[in-house]
Amino acid sequence: MRSLRADSVSVAFAGLKALSAVDLEIVPGRITGLIGPNGAGKTTLVNVLTGFQAPTGGAVQLDGASLSGLKPFQVRRRGIARTFQGGRLFRDLPVIDNLEVTGVGLGLSRRQAVAEAEAMLRWMGIADLGSRIAGTLPYTDERRVAIGRALMGRPAFVLLDEPAAGMSGPEASELSALIRRIAADLGCGVLLIEHNVGLVLGLCEHIVVLDSGAVIEEGPPAAIRASEKVRHAYMGTAADAPVPVEALEIAP
Repeated sequence: MRSLRADSVSVAFAGLKALSAVDLEIVPGRITGLIGPNGAGKTTLVNVLTGFQAPTGGAVQLDGASLSGLKPFQVRRRGIARTFQGGRLFRDLPVIDNLEVTGVGLGLSRRQAVAEAEAMLRWMGIADLGSRIAGTLPYTDERRVAIGRALMGRPAFVLLDEPAAGMSGPEASELSALIRRIAADLGCGVLLIEHNVGLVLGLCEHIVVLDSGAVIEEGPPAAIRASEKVRHAYMGTAADAPVPVEALEIAP
């Protein structure tokens, strides 16, 4: 089975450890969650996995081969895609062009890229947005377009960095359904990085919890809900990242 792994990954900035010997594995068809309070190191780990940040210790491996030294575009061409917290769409271009540019960057002809972009927007149920200028989209539609762009070229792995930020309850439910389809229908290995703990607990088969750059807990949702370490990590930083206590409780 294919896998994307972080093996004892550490990152230090001017002597300050952002990550300390973190292990994580993403496999096709499975949704893995990555949670933790603000400043836990979640986005830093995503940056390492996608080539935007070089680790100072450990390694990232794709199917057992090191990705050390590869640039982000080279990592992307190996089938590892991501979204960003801020969306990062080409705001002056139509939505369809945002996806087409990615396809061309992955080696498709322009005609092939347009065809795949149109098919992707249809698959996601947002074909009506194709002609809209990206910069005019509501925030939640920006997030959906960013996911569609990440799925161009049928990556084996996609890392979603806080895709539900700013979404209402019904919008987050629609997002959950989409993420399930990405894993089940496309066979994609998904890493979901979220502050919405309830969303992660409801979606993910396996969850990794970071705090202060280190893994403090991992396992299925029930184990995360029951963990005193997880409760302490969130409740100890409640002013920064409020999490309803009931989100971490095991349902009767």
